[in-house]
Amino acid sequence: MAKSSNTSGPVVIKKYANRRLYNTESSSYITLDFLAQMTRDGREFKVIDAKTEEDITHNILTQIIMEEETRGQTMLPVGFLRELISLYGDSMQAMVPQYLEASMEAFRSNQAQFRQAMQGAFAGGPFAEIAKRNMDMMEAAAQAFKVKGGGKGAPAAGAAPEAGEAKDDLATLKEQMAALQAKLDKIGE
Repeated sequence: MAKSSNTSGPVVIKKYANRRLYNTESSSYITLDFLAQMTRDGREFKVIDAKTEEDITHNILTQIIMEEETRGQTMLPVGFLRELISLYGDSMQAMVPQYLEASMEAFRSNQAQFRQAMQGAFAGGPFAEIAKRNMDMMEAAAQAFKVKGGGKGAPAAGAAPEAGEAKDDLATLKEQMAALQAKLDKIGE
């Protein structure tokens, strides 16, 4: 599933009656947001009830999802949640966890392939020609808006743009493309 940055096993987190979470690795109290970041970073952890020694990792992960969902980071559509709830107590309930894990693994695999394809688009990969055409169309559109902009100093229709303007436009487009690529990379993390 997620990459693990620690080979010595999961970090043990103790949850106390006062609802505080204690990281035994760093000897400090932490928040659910910290655990969410650990999960995003691929860091394994196990949450133990300090009083009963019961493993409550599942409950804490569910709580993290609930907090993310209430912050507007909704990823679970209402229809999906309804279907999931309806499967509790159903004869198929035992199969659902394995199915969901397999589906998530397939999603991660597809995501990695998509990311590679997008990176290849700018390095001579299968989408390179499409990306080049899109860049050409964006440049042409930018030039068309400049020509039709009117007002003082606007070039006449059909006039060639100044070399400095074309270089500035190209630099701007390159910056925008780099920003889009960074966003794609961040989404994939």
